[in-house]
This record gives sequence, structure tokens and C-alpha cells, in this order.
Amino acid sequence: MKWVSHIAIAAAVAAPFSPAAVPVAALGATAPDWLEWIEEGVLHRRVRHRTHTHYLAVWLLVALFGFLVWDFRGWIAWFGVGACTHWFADALTIQGVPLGWWSDRRVHLFGGRVRTGSGGEFVIAAACVAIAAVIVWQARQGGFLPFFYNWGELYGRGLIDGLEWRNHRFNWL
Repeated sequence: MKWVSHIAIAAAVAAPFSPAAVPVAALGATAPDWLEWIEEGVLHRRVRHRTHTHYLAVWLLVALFGFLVWDFRGWIAWFGVGACTHWFADALTIQGVPLGWWSDRRVHLFGGRVRTGSGGEFVIAAACVAIAAVIVWQARQGGFLPFFYNWGELYGRGLIDGLEWRNHRFNWL
């Protein structure tokens, strides 16, 4: 899958739980691919795509370590969760991905019918974002939502002035 799809899916997973974790999850969602580039630069040898940087077992251990053992503001855990979403998205594609170092086979979820860059990839990413948006919108319950400001309510409560309300009243994000 393309990076934009990986980032969108990871953001959709992180946003309902912790909007502040979205950038870290997005970084983790691209990590399996850019780690290949770093490894090629350091080792000066070609690294096959979707091999050891794409092991689900490793990224699950990173996420579990972050959630259960130690974490600095949730960053390690959400980085690992973002990388896990990368694995699941790549498992939908024709090429598939390995589970771990012990596996010589690749996993293909739902038959691995999605081609990278195809319309199906973007439909899947858009569906994940739409589901997350509905969850976030329903869970709002009048609380603060960092990406969706209610400018009229802020003006009514006296937190912003009339000029700021007029400048932002049609801004949805």
C-alpha cells in the first residue's frame, strides 16, 4: 500500500483513543518501509521489501512493551500500533507479509486481492477514516475535541471574541 493509506489507517485507529497519538501512530505506520532505507544505508546492501522490517510479531512486542512495561507518554505503544496497522494493510495486498522470523510463508488477508495504488486501497483507507470519524463524533459528548472546534459554542461561552468567531465560523477542521 502507499504511504498515504498507511498513515490514514493508523490515524483512524489512534484518533478515537488518543488524538495526540495520531502523529506518532502515523510515523509508526511508515516505519517498516523507512527502516528498510536506513538499513540499506548503514549496511550498504540491498534489503528485500516486506521482509524482517515487516514482521508482525516484532511490532506487536513493541506495542505491548509500550502499553505494559514502560512508555514515555504513550509514544512507544502508539508507534508499535501504527506499525501493526502497516502490517495489516500490507496483508491485504497480493504480495502479503510474513508473521515473524520463523515463518517462511506470507499472510494474505481476505485473499490478498488489493493492488498497491488501486482504487480498492483508497476505499479501504477511506472506510477506516470514516468509521473513526463516526466513533470520534459520537464519543464527543460536549467535551474538547482537538480537531473539530465548535466555534459558536466557544463564542457563546466567552472564550473567543466576535472577530475570531467570524473568521472561523465556517471552518470544520
